[in-house]
Order: sequence, then C-alpha cells, then structure tokens
Amino acid sequence: MATASSLGSRQARVLRAVVRDYIRTGEPIGSGALAGRHQLRVSPATIRNDMAVLEELGYLSHPHTSAGRVPTDLGYRFYVDTLGGLPRLTEAQRRAIAASIDERVADVEDVMRKTAHVLSRMTHYAAIALSPTLERTRVVRADLVWLGPGALLLVVSDSGRVDKRMLDLPEGADAETVRRASGAADSLRGLTYPEARTRALARAREADEPVRGMLGAVAEAFRELEQEPVGEHVFIGGVGNIAREEVFEHGDTLRQLFDALDEEATVLRFLRGLATDVEDITVRIGRENPLAAMREASVVVSWYRVGDRPVGSIAVIGPTRMEYPSAMSTVAAVARRLSDVLEALGG
Repeated sequence: MATASSLGSRQARVLRAVVRDYIRTGEPIGSGALAGRHQLRVSPATIRNDMAVLEELGYLSHPHTSAGRVPTDLGYRFYVDTLGGLPRLTEAQRRAIAASIDERVADVEDVMRKTAHVLSRMTHYAAIALSPTLERTRVVRADLVWLGPGALLLVVSDSGRVDKRMLDLPEGADAETVRRASGAADSLRGLTYPEARTRALARAREADEPVRGMLGAVAEAFRELEQEPVGEHVFIGGVGNIAREEVFEHGDTLRQLFDALDEEATVLRFLRGLATDVEDITVRIGRENPLAAMREASVVVSWYRVGDRPVGSIAVIGPTRMEYPSAMSTVAAVARRLSDVLEALGG
C-alpha cells in the first residue's frame, strides 16, 4: 500500500494536487496548469519532472492523446491514505440525515430503504444498505403467547427486527405449558439467532413433556428464520447517479456494474467481504475490488452498529474519480445515525 514515506514531500504534494484537480475536472492534468492553480513554489519544469517520476512509480498514467497525466488506482490510494482529516458535514446536511432516518419509523426495512435513498441523494453516487444480519443481531425479547389452538412466538432483535411465528401445540399442551415454555425462552435474550436456536434445543432436552415439545418448536422456528432467503435484504438507491458512461474508462463497465447490482446475492457477498470490524470506513479503489464488475469503480463502506457490535453495512459506489473526502464523511455520518435509530428501535 502507498504511504507518505514512499515519496518525497514535494512529490507527495504534486500527486495530491493532480488527484484533486483530476477529480474536479475529469481532464488530464498538465504541469503548467498545476503550477498556476497550486502554491507549489517550484517551476512547471520541476513539476513536470516530478510527474514523470510519479508515472514511473505507478502513481500516474499518461493518456496517449494528452500531454497531461491522470491518477492510477495507486495514486488514488495514496491520496485516500494520506488525507489529513475528513470535512465536517454542514448543519443542513446533518438535519437532512436525521429527518430521513427517523426512529419514529418502526419498520426496519423502511429505515434501510430511506438510508439508501438519503445516502445516494447526498453523495450523488449509487448507495447500498444491507439489512442487519441474523448472525450478528441479538434477541432482546422472545415470548410465547397462548392462543388456544396454538401459540404465537414473538421475537424482537436489538436491531428492531420483529418476527412472529404461529406454533402448533404438542400433544397435551395447555396454557400452563405455554407459560412455562415462555419462561424458559426468556433465557434466549442477548443471544444471536443461531445461538438462540442452540439454547432452545438445550432447554428442550432439560424439560419434561409437553414443555419439551414446545421448546423444540421454538428452536425449529429460529432455524426457519435463519434459512429464510429474505433474512438479509439489499436496498439500493441512486443507480441513475452513475449512469453516465463518460465517468468510466471502458464502455461496457456500466453494463457490468448494473448487472452486478441487480443480483442481490452478488452484492451481499461483495459487501460482506469488504467491511472489516477494525475499520470505521473502508475504501476499495478500482482493481482492489474483488468483483470484476467493480474494477473501474470505488466503494466506500462502513458498518453500522448496535451498541459496540457491527450488525450490517452501508456503502456508496462511484467511479474511481470520486470525491473521496465528502463521500467518506457522509457514509460515516449516515452509519452513525442508522446505528442510533436501530438501537432505539431495538430498545
């Protein structure tokens, strides 16, 4: 990975200036224009020599039809890794995020949909929000309610997800059976869904019939919830923001990108492989992306959390010529707001 120590201080300033100007203009950057726009305190000839060195080192490339140079993936990586700090959002931007992602919206899917929308609207890139994964969310409530011919299992997670399942009563079960089984199900609090299934099976083995059969049905319900294909949703917004082919080098990149975003399983695998528990913000640039369709795109991704635990991720996708500082600030702010709202819903 490129670091500040791999370049001289003047070459680092030149490289950062090239990246900033190219992001702003989309045109190859020449030494004369760079000298005129930035206080580099050296001649255009010196800047030209530095740019030639940067090209040899792989930070810049030289389009055949232009005298100017453009950043490579390595050049963008250097720029991102050496950002001195991220810009603060304006008060209007913070209010817009708070108004769009509102704890008064009780439905988690609606919250995720609004998250993708506000993220795309504020960054002008495509945005993705993954709903909380069952492997990471925890049960805050598991109740059984006697309904005569059956029992209702109500499960609430710390991310605000609510699941309801009608369970058949085992032979000989009555209201007292359901009450006792519900008391045992109280031990599922604080566990992930897979852990809750395992705990329910263990409690069933310890119980007598018909409570054993009732807790076995609870464990089976958790197994079904884990296996539901709708257990983890992908919400996408603002795909039209990247619909201009001129932002990508190759004409078929846009088609490949759209095809990839249209496949939910592909998006799930892709984002799961990018976000890390140790980084608040992860940036993958061009060929750093494991998905071939993303090799001319950049992705800024962040976990959102419940408490101190990451439970899902959000991201923006755009060209490598991305406004990285503002995109990173916005993703971070939206992730924090989403974390707060989901914790309120789960509480």
